[in-house]
Amino acid sequence: MRWIKRLCSLLFFCLVIAAGIIGFQGYRDYREALEGKSVEQMAYEIESQENYTSIDELPQTYVDAVLAVEDKRFYSHPGIDPIAIGRALVNDIKAGAYVEGGSTITQQLAKNQYFTQDKKIVRKVAEMFMAFKIESVLDKDKIFELYVNSIFFGNGYYCVADASAGYFGKTPAEMNFDECTLLAGVPNAPTNYNPVASPELARQRQAQVLEKMEKAGYLDKTETENTAVAE
Repeated sequence: MRWIKRLCSLLFFCLVIAAGIIGFQGYRDYREALEGKSVEQMAYEIESQENYTSIDELPQTYVDAVLAVEDKRFYSHPGIDPIAIGRALVNDIKAGAYVEGGSTITQQLAKNQYFTQDKKIVRKVAEMFMAFKIESVLDKDKIFELYVNSIFFGNGYYCVADASAGYFGKTPAEMNFDECTLLAGVPNAPTNYNPVASPELARQRQAQVLEKMEKAGYLDKTETENTAVAE
């Protein structure tokens, strides 16, 4: 029994050392990224782009749909969501692979603006540090704005205004319920859920968006059942 206890102690010690090394490397990568571009500069670069859309110009349905599918606790967490991370960890362990990341909208903004798209744990730690920094500098509405104005919507569209104009021939403010809930599902997998390239998959994703909106409290069951989704 003694050797088992010693082995467990050794394994625990190794895990602590490994966690410390990963944390240090992640923090180092975060500091290097921040030195290359401040949060204020990042925000300015996105805001200066043509067709930048403020949150006041977005339909509430679209905002609700994005929050429901991407980060339903966005307005209550400090940049990372421990509940989502825990759920993702369980699902990853069950799948035996990295299938879910548990990233918040703030983390996704950090990843897209500062880091590569690889799924290494050190990058994930750096992304978390950057998410905390972004939240300390910008308010929630601004973070949401920057996110929807800099993500890929497929078909060559990299902001909500371009996607709305390209897919529907409208400004974001003019989108109806159907268009809002359709567009909100696209960034999860733009190639697959692109309504031009894959209209059927886009509609299937839209059904998931509606289900998540209901679960998050943005729609009641009657509204969901009565919502006519164009085929």
